This record gives sequence, structure tokens and C-alpha cells, in this order.
Amino acid sequence: MRFSDIPGNYQAKERLRAMADSGRIPHAILIEGPSGTGKFAMARAFAQYIHCENRTPEGEPCGRCLSCLQHESFNHPDTVFSFPILKTASAAGVCDDLADDWKKFLNDSPFMEFDRWLQVLGNPNGQPVVYSAEALSIARKFSKTSYSTKYRILLFWLPERMQNECANKLLKLIEEPFPDSLLVFVSDNPGEILPTVRSRLQSVSVNRVPAPEIATYLERELGADHVSAMAVAHIADGSLTAARNHMLQSKEYSQFLELFMLLMRAAYKRQVGVLRKWSTDISALGREAEIRFLSYCERMMRENFINNMHIPSLVYMTPAEQAFSTRFSPFINERNVERLLSEFASARTDIAANANAKIVFFDLAIHVILLLKA
Repeated sequence: MRFSDIPGNYQAKERLRAMADSGRIPHAILIEGPSGTGKFAMARAFAQYIHCENRTPEGEPCGRCLSCLQHESFNHPDTVFSFPILKTASAAGVCDDLADDWKKFLNDSPFMEFDRWLQVLGNPNGQPVVYSAEALSIARKFSKTSYSTKYRILLFWLPERMQNECANKLLKLIEEPFPDSLLVFVSDNPGEILPTVRSRLQSVSVNRVPAPEIATYLERELGADHVSAMAVAHIADGSLTAARNHMLQSKEYSQFLELFMLLMRAAYKRQVGVLRKWSTDISALGREAEIRFLSYCERMMRENFINNMHIPSLVYMTPAEQAFSTRFSPFINERNVERLLSEFASARTDIAANANAKIVFFDLAIHVILLLKA
């Protein structure tokens, strides 16, 4: 992994480079920021850059030395991975039991899509954690001398999912590090990390990726045309994973558009029976997909409101969405847009809290009936 493979966040990448080049690397680092922004890829590039035997003048790992080749195949002997798992996937509660699945996940999902990891674990609605046994496994590995390089590096994905017992055990390794150890934590929600752990980590902040950077990436890596790439980049709201998914999994987004159009048409016509069936059908999607759909609806509310203001330069919709919006957007106006957004956000919160999906979506549909006529 090279730094240049990761769009945006040049300041964070330069800071990591400077640490490695100067040889003054904090023993415990936290790379933090929104999900989908390439943080773990950045951590991987950082580790490879540190281990590289022939760094380039451009500030990249060479990609040809033995260390780089080992990193590219996820087999570097001085790189340790830790990540949240389910006990059903590992009876011992340690990440080594899922090493092959993890390597495939890294290869297939370079910007770390959490939903895909849940699928790998075999439970789309699971709540994986890092168990206390993993802290003991990490300590055991770092008690040994590094094999071939100066540093043995831990790349820890989502430390906010550590059990408290695990965090407390790992705290000793953070407070009393081995001389050749480097711990790199990568977090989507740093506020959820045990405070005694977080306070001992030096933070490197990563921001959402600007739309032009995402569009360039989609054109370069996925062969997207410029117009589609720009539309998807704005829809993605700074998330590389969302952008990739939109390009690679257009089937789900097409389904979301169909469900959104059905909701709005049936609500406008006050077809309660149709909306009742719509609620039943959508509740079969599963909790994570339902949450994604509601987020999609919120975006469509905002885009249609802007479209109704007749400022096309600020509207970012796909051609299919724009075709529907042409007639629909006049119904989303200053009288109802905030209340509609509030209803969708409230439904999303309820679904995330495991409320009955049929009830939540039918209640949402009734509110949409009332608000479309506002």
C-alpha cells in the first residue's frame, strides 16, 4: 500500500511520513476520523513505509524490496493485525483464527467497509468486539524481538470495540512499551475508546475526502466516466467506501430509488394499503440495509429541496434520480423539508435501536402522507 493509493488527506499522510523519516515515531498512535476515509489504508502505508528498505524520493515505499513484497501479501513477520471478531467465528476469541478471512477482506475492501466485514464473519447484524484474549495474544507477540526490521508494528482496527478488560490489559503495553514496538490504532469513533487508553495515544486526524479527489479515484481505479464519478462523489459525502459501493453495487441503489419512489407516489395518493405492503417488504431488507435506505431517503429529501430552488449547479443526483425529481421536487419545500428530514432521521434511530421495522416504516409512511400535503 502506498500513500498515493489513498485519495486526499495530504496533511495527515505528510505527518506520518515525517515521523518515519525523522526516526522520531511515537510508540502509540491513533489515526482517527470518519469511516470510509482510508484511515486503515493509511496505517498500512505507514507501516510499509517504515519497514521499506529503499524509500523513494517521493516519500513512498519502493514496492520492490522483500519487506514491501511481504506487506503487499499481508505476510510481513513484524506486522500484527488486530480487529473486532465474533466468538462464534473464533472459539478462542483471538484474531489469528481468522487470519485468512482478514487477508481476503483487506484485499477486497481496501477502505475497510464494516458491513462487508460483518458478512465475512457470517452475521450481518452482529456486534463484533475485541476480546481480552486478544490483548494477551498481542503482549505475547510483542514480548519477542522483531524478526527482520527495527519495529514490530501493531495495526489495530476499531479499538473502540475493545472490551474493557481487553483495553485494561493492553494499557500496560501502551504505558510500558517494548523498545522495538509501535502501536497504531485506527478509529471511526475515538470518543468511545476507554479514556485511559485514548489519553496515551498521539492523534493523527483524517478528514472526509473532497468530492473531486473521490471522483478522480473512481475514474482511475474503476473506469467511471467523469459525470458519473462526480455525481457519485458528491453522493458519497466524503466516504471512499460509499463511493466504491455506489459504483460497484448499483443494484442496491436502484432498489433504494424504487422504494423511495413507491413511498412518495403512494403517500401522495394516500394509498394506505400499498404503504402497508411497502412497510412489510422493506422490513425484510435487514437492519443494516434499512439504515442505509433511510440515509438514502434523507439525501433525496435534501437534493429535491435544492432542486426545487432551481440551482442545478448544487444538485448531485444520478440521471434516474433526476428524472423522478423533475416532477417530484416541487412537493419538497420550505414548509415541510425540515420535518420530513426529522421523520427519516427518527426512523433511522429507531431501526438502529432494533425497533420493530414494520411498525417504524408504516408510521414513517403515515407521516409522509401528512407532510407531502403541507
